[in-house]
Amino acid sequence: MGGDSLPAVMGRVWAIVVAAGSGQRFGGPKQYRPLAGRRVLDWSLEVAAAAADGVVLVVPPTELARPEPVATTVVAGAATRSGSVRAGLAAVPAAAEVVVVHDAARPLAGAELFRAVVEAVEAGADAAVPGVPVVDTLRRQEGGVVDRDGLVSVQTPQAFRAAALRTAHESGGEATDDATLVEAAGGKVVVVPGSPANLKITRPDDLVVAEALLDAR
Repeated sequence: MGGDSLPAVMGRVWAIVVAAGSGQRFGGPKQYRPLAGRRVLDWSLEVAAAAADGVVLVVPPTELARPEPVATTVVAGAATRSGSVRAGLAAVPAAAEVVVVHDAARPLAGAELFRAVVEAVEAGADAAVPGVPVVDTLRRQEGGVVDRDGLVSVQTPQAFRAAALRTAHESGGEATDDATLVEAAGGKVVVVPGSPANLKITRPDDLVVAEALLDAR
């Protein structure tokens, strides 16, 4: 479905799958690369569609005409991730209460992770993000080890109270994830256990790892 009109589908929980990146570090749009017989973004779309009442897929403007039957609606992204999320958010019905934002480049996120972040928002948080403990030793480039106790590596999907996410994006701010914007706007962000297997496809070798993890399921 194209992005010229808002979807007629209503529902309490909506998902935005962000797939508008150019994949500079990868060497091209990684979201369209094959992974275990499907495209990378197909894995993300499938789990998002199962977890939400509707799905907005955000794609590069050049891909807007491509059929995406799993998505409820497809919209063109922007030059930045935050801009692309805002484009997707504009297509989410005003009646939605919870919005889940997921990066298409994380194709191994499971349904249980979507449930966990949505349930945390339903329990009262403005935002819920999956996090996994940092296990590597961290060192500043200018010298000095960073205490990793209490640090987590943040993943998607991230769930939000819809009103809080809309308010956070009204300023037009930029961040590497939406929880940062919600927190900057005064929202309450909670961390739920993430999954070490929920890797982000960043470089070509990551596809090899992702395929091995899918085979092991």
